[in-house]
Amino acid sequence: MTRGTRTARLATALGTAVVLLTLMIVVASPGAAGPPGPPPPAGTYRLPLAGSTDVVRPFERPPERWAAGHRGVDLRSALGAEVVSPVAGVVTYAGTVGGRSVVTVTDVDGRRSSVEPLGPAVRVGDRVAAGAPLGTLTVDGSHCAPSVCLHWGVRVGEDYVDPLSLLAGAGPAVLLPLDTVG
Repeated sequence: MTRGTRTARLATALGTAVVLLTLMIVVASPGAAGPPGPPPPAGTYRLPLAGSTDVVRPFERPPERWAAGHRGVDLRSALGAEVVSPVAGVVTYAGTVGGRSVVTVTDVDGRRSSVEPLGPAVRVGDRVAAGAPLGTLTVDGSHCAPSVCLHWGVRVGEDYVDPLSLLAGAGPAVLLPLDTVG
């Protein structure tokens, strides 16, 4: 093999390595999935439990999309409590994930609201109104054992948003000027 042939092969191998490395960096970049969609407006959702509840664990946005965090809220309730749809939409998932029964309702804008653990009373393809029964709260896989709670998460595109920020009255505080009488 001549020196020119070896140089050409080495240049080809290095060029291929640079292209592959560049592709790996682009695919692994956090921005590769595109920007998240806009969050739904506050007031378009309701709590997914009938009756009163309190927040056991709030939403904790992870520092990176792939990092640890709490991508929803845990709502304390009683075993067998009625779980209702937090938004009008279509049931796009009703099954088991990680040993817990999960129901996902997708709204007209493609936002997905998931609740778990529950004994589902709906099937994939069912259209549901906000407040329509989805099932009953179970203890299997509860985030709050030995207590019972419902985990509620909402995804906009591939990003999770704080579900409580979507409830009526959850918008930003607005300071109004004091009226002065002159």
